[in-house]
Amino acid sequence: MSSNSFGKLLTVTTFGESHGPAIGCVVDGCPPGIAIAPEDFRHDLERRATGRTRHTSQRHEADEVEILSGVYEGVTTGTPIALLIRNTDQRSKDYAKIADQFRPGHADYTYWQKYGIRDPRGGGRSSARETTMRVAAGVIAKKWLADRHGVQVQGWLSQIGEIVPHGFDLSAVENNPFFWPDTRQVTELELYMDALRKSGDSVGARVDVVATNVPPGWGEPIYGKLDGELAAALMSINAVKGVEIGDGFGVVAQKGSAHRDQMTPQGFASNHAGGILGGISTGQPLRCSVAFKPTSSLRLPIDSLDTHGNVAEVVTTGRHDPCVGIRATPICEAMVALVLMDQALRHRAQCGDVGEVTPRIPGNLGG
Repeated sequence: MSSNSFGKLLTVTTFGESHGPAIGCVVDGCPPGIAIAPEDFRHDLERRATGRTRHTSQRHEADEVEILSGVYEGVTTGTPIALLIRNTDQRSKDYAKIADQFRPGHADYTYWQKYGIRDPRGGGRSSARETTMRVAAGVIAKKWLADRHGVQVQGWLSQIGEIVPHGFDLSAVENNPFFWPDTRQVTELELYMDALRKSGDSVGARVDVVATNVPPGWGEPIYGKLDGELAAALMSINAVKGVEIGDGFGVVAQKGSAHRDQMTPQGFASNHAGGILGGISTGQPLRCSVAFKPTSSLRLPIDSLDTHGNVAEVVTTGRHDPCVGIRATPICEAMVALVLMDQALRHRAQCGDVGEVTPRIPGNLGG
């Protein structure tokens, strides 16, 4: 009822606060026999981590994963996998002055209304620190999807403020701190972020994710639609205000004659639908986009209210991201991977005896 868990056959429950002693998750329903070790988590956790460049929060966390259960002699056992990460660089004193204030744009007021109490240290449960465990759980899902089905999940930053890529080279994404697909613009982005940080303001961003080699047939036709569950999972990420599948809101201006993805013996001629029809995967690349709002933790003063209803000037100090989208790519990838693994297990449970249905249309033409 408290909604700290998601998924049906693959269930992930996260726990912990930004400035508590630790954060963690329990992954239940994972099949046995997946090789997993603490070092397997390091790459994606470092991609998500703060303090790696001057363009993100300067909080430096070790993010060392402790596997508490569900793995024996290096492989999953089929029992619940408990993962724990100790918080090592909390600085709770930064939040002392705003403990009794509602920061505009934050969850302070809504948490206060829901629970009658809130943890003001770094936003508590509403902090992006919680997404660390989603990324950790996503490592397991990515590994299973790749090993069992050849599915690859790849994301990139496709917009910061009004800046968009001039070109697109997927191999460039992992070679710059912005997950940006055009290395020629990295200097431009650095100058933009330096000026933004100096001004004390923040900006929004857009992250695109593509999953390739997703077989046709995953998803459910009504209440378990693949696109519906992807949208819900991605919307659950802190600071997300919009999700698009395929062409998303671009379909408003399209004619039906242009939008429909023609089927040919050689494959689908286009992929406006983003690899999903009727809530079920088509076998084409699965495409989604995620919009992140600007960070609300600013050193620019603004009037707000305190917990007694009095007007109070709010100035947020401490270590914050001028653009949360910069390190959101691995988070979005993780949520897509977790949804896909859950849907794959559900498909196997209900329709595993169906086998491959012909004709199977190649999904590689439409992109």
